[in-house]
This record gives sequence, C-alpha cells and structure tokens, in this order.
Amino acid sequence: MLLYLVGGILMMQYDSKLTVGDITVLVALLGKMYGPVNSLLNIQVEWIRSMALFTRIFEYFDMPVEIKNAPDAIIPTEEAKGDVCFSHVEFSYDGERKILKDVNFELKSGNSIAIVGPSGSGKSTIINLIPRLYDVNAGSVSFDGIDVKKLDLKYLRDKIGIVSQETYLFNGTIRDNLLYAKPDATEEEIIEACKKANIYDFIQKQEKGLDAMVGNRGLKLSGGEKQRISIARVLLKNPTLFIFDEATASLDSISESKIQEAIDPIIHSRTSILIAHRLSTILAADEILVIKDGVIAERGVHADLVKLGGIYTELYETQFGKALEMEVE
Repeated sequence: MLLYLVGGILMMQYDSKLTVGDITVLVALLGKMYGPVNSLLNIQVEWIRSMALFTRIFEYFDMPVEIKNAPDAIIPTEEAKGDVCFSHVEFSYDGERKILKDVNFELKSGNSIAIVGPSGSGKSTIINLIPRLYDVNAGSVSFDGIDVKKLDLKYLRDKIGIVSQETYLFNGTIRDNLLYAKPDATEEEIIEACKKANIYDFIQKQEKGLDAMVGNRGLKLSGGEKQRISIARVLLKNPTLFIFDEATASLDSISESKIQEAIDPIIHSRTSILIAHRLSTILAADEILVIKDGVIAERGVHADLVKLGGIYTELYETQFGKALEMEVE
C-alpha cells in the first residue's frame, strides 16, 4: 500500500519518470523478499526447537546399554534345535512389583506351546525374556540347554523369529521389507516365503508385484496384509524358534482365517510359541499354559483345560459361549 501510495504521489505531483510498470515490479519484488526475510526473523525459534530435539536425541543415545554380551559369550558350532527352558523365573520391570513369579516350563524342539491369560498377566513379558530384551531377576532362561545370558546376542537373536501384534513395515517396497530379514535372499526364496505366508496371490495382483510400495508403516496395506508380510519376513529369516505374539489380534474373520492358514503349518513343523486372546488360534498347540498374575495357573491340552472349570474354561466360554448356546437351541 505504501509503495502504491508513494509511487502515485511521485507520478502525479512531482512529474517523476516512474511508471505504473515500475511500481508493479517493486511490489512483486517486495513479495519475493518477504518470505526469506520472515524466515530469517524466525530463525531463533527454529534454533531453539532444534536444540531441544537434539538434546532429547543425544539423551537417548547416551543411555547405558543394559543388555550386554558376556565377555566369554558362547557361539555354538552345532545346529540349533530350539529347546527352551524356563526354570524358577522371576521378573520385575521396576524392581518392586513382580510381573512373573516362579515360572517353570520346557519347550522341546519341534513342539509348540500356547500361552493364554487375561491382559497384563505377563504373557508378552515371557517371550521378551527369550531373546534377552530383558534379563530375569531370578531363575534362568535357557536356549538349547545354555543360559541365554551366556549366549552371544547376535547368535541368539538370529535363531528367533517374532511376529508381533504391532506389525512395523518401513516406507519402501514389499521386497525391501522382506529383505530386512535376509539381505542376500534370492527371488525364489522370497516367493517361497510369500507363498507359505499366504500373501503371494495378493502380491501378484499388484501392478509392480514385489516392488509395490507399502507406505509409511504399511499405510497402503490392510491389517491382514501387513501381518502376512510380517510372517513372510520371519519365514525368510528361517529361525529355529518361531514366536507369534497376538498375530491375529484386531483383525477381521477373513484376515484371521488367512493368517491362520499361514501359521498352522509352522506350528506343526517348527518349534513355536503362541500368545493369543483368541482361543481358536491356539487349539493346535501341543501344550497350553494359562498365565494369571504372573504365575502358571493351569497347563495342559484344550480338552482337559475346558473340563477343569478354571480360568481357561472362563476364557473359552466368554468367546464361544453364545455360539454354543445357539447350537443347543
């Protein structure tokens, strides 16, 4: 407004050589200059924000590593079997409230164990102790007869594959996400893993196939598709021990069915541990552990546990009670 006002006065009263075009050019230049000058004035705000962010990042990097390799960490030379043994295990996150209390069980190679129980009972904590995401406070967890604290961390974690409830996919192609498990995998190995995970038909329908983008955290895929890609990724890794942590939670019945088709052959052929709220997921397990308040309250096979009339029976009737009543009617 000032440019137009001053320019107009100069042209009308002082017989200036200015033209309307000159003033228009100055106004346009002012608009171009305003953005950079405004950014320069706000640089202090951006600097303070950046320093606060860097402070948090470096605080995270400076945190001490709690889980470390033993100085004489063992790397077994023979092929891993996948035997897991919990012996009098106790664990607490804060050192006060015990999450696990005197947990004892053994999983033999080729068998499967299902862990069920109410939310917050300690199911996920149990599986977190196997790859040493945390260390036990008392007792021991052994893998193939060796305490996990004595095993080399890379060796131990290479032998374990986990399919978690919260599937994380990186912003890249389906192929990129699968290769995180085995960077040198061949095309044939990738395709075979996808077929076993019941996701290959979906990939073939994509315009770019394995090179289709999945988006940030798998934004372009449904929950079931993300979960099956996660299973394919673990299959490509080919671990000795498979762990499924609520692999079918929060999915519709069709997606659950397709994932169940992918999981069932693994349960029958590989050493595996399953955690689930949905009892339909764990009926094929060789043994079922019922966890409540950090202890193994019940254990056995499905038919025997239903007859006990305890926690498992309550979980079973909660999920299938209405369906059973309808069948009786």
